[in-house]
Amino acid sequence: MRKTIEEFGPLLVFFVLNARGADWFSLPETQSLFIATGGFMAALVVAIASTYARGEKPNNLTLASAGFVLVFGSITLFLQDEMFIKIKPTLVYLLFATILTFGLMRRRSYLQMLMGDMLPLSSEIWLVLTRRWTIFFVFLALLNEAVWRTQSTDVWVSFKVFAILPLTIGFMVLQMPLLRKHLPEDFSENHNNDG
Repeated sequence: MRKTIEEFGPLLVFFVLNARGADWFSLPETQSLFIATGGFMAALVVAIASTYARGEKPNNLTLASAGFVLVFGSITLFLQDEMFIKIKPTLVYLLFATILTFGLMRRRSYLQMLMGDMLPLSSEIWLVLTRRWTIFFVFLALLNEAVWRTQSTDVWVSFKVFAILPLTIGFMVLQMPLLRKHLPEDFSENHNNDG
């Protein structure tokens, strides 16, 4: 439960402060996203500190994403320009896609390096998964661009908080037939016994 709060708490803070922050701080509605951005940054720092405090290390993707939030959030607040926090997801997804593409060009799966111990798959299947994740990250980047450029700030915030996770879970579910086909039979049995 604590880990879930650390992972999704900052996003919830972002959503709530965007919706109610201006009222709570008696500021104009035009300041909502800036209040939410500041709260998001603070909540991220607290969540990461909490992870370290219990003796664990956040994964590299979480740290990279948090770094982007802190940099682009700071620029957003300093320049008072919403664009920077809105393009942050686009840049993060494109960074991940670029890293995975670099690995693919070298016939290496960086996903396998991260998760190979959890999923005993052949290198070829890891390359297939890596290609799929690369395409998915590009899709998310393009989708983020389409939403923030064509919709209101409130719609974009709702999209960021409530649409990205279900889309990602849906994408992972779509990978299950490939995993079932290529995971060793004893892996499923052992995994079910562990559960």
